[in-house]
Amino acid sequence: MFDILLSPPAHKFLDDAGRPLRKRLERCFQQLQLDPYRHNNIKRLSGQFLGLFRFRVGDWRVVYRVDDSSRRIIVIDIGHRRDVYE
Repeated sequence: MFDILLSPPAHKFLDDAGRPLRKRLERCFQQLQLDPYRHNNIKRLSGQFLGLFRFRVGDWRVVYRVDDSSRRIIVIDIGHRRDVYE
């Protein structure tokens, strides 16, 4: 099982999110804790985001990296799909 760590921007987004989106993100985090590599909504990113993954939650994206040695998932950013990759 992996631990989830949120960066300050990701933490702020989660705090400001409405209740329905927050529940969907919590389900995303539960799935990531079990297996951060395999799920239909997980994709390995490339280019300037090499080494990162994203989890799709509707129109929202959770961008994260996995630290296998400490069994941690570091959520770098959460945002709308049009803005999160900028």
